[in-house]
Amino acid sequence: MKRIAVDGLPQDPLAAAGAFHQHWLEQVEQALDGGEDALILVPPADHTHRQWRLAMVAGLARKYAPRRINMVAGDGGEAVDATETYLAAAPGITGQYLET
Repeated sequence: MKRIAVDGLPQDPLAAAGAFHQHWLEQVEQALDGGEDALILVPPADHTHRQWRLAMVAGLARKYAPRRINMVAGDGGEAVDATETYLAAAPGITGQYLET
């Protein structure tokens, strides 16, 4: 599973969604096109970011099935590592947005 760590997203949710599309989406799609499952790691954000993040990862999961993709919000560290380990071993989980 390829981990793609996203940084530099604005605090405004619309601006953050736009920045993700502009700067990160191509890298994510290249991994999926290359046959890799992916984990998108995004920084923690408040509840106003949940909908665009969930829509993004769910749409990618539908588009690239049977490849698996999930998005995790967190600062890294043990919680993110444990989540990644769990997801790598759970072949039925895709299109999820999780917060650590």
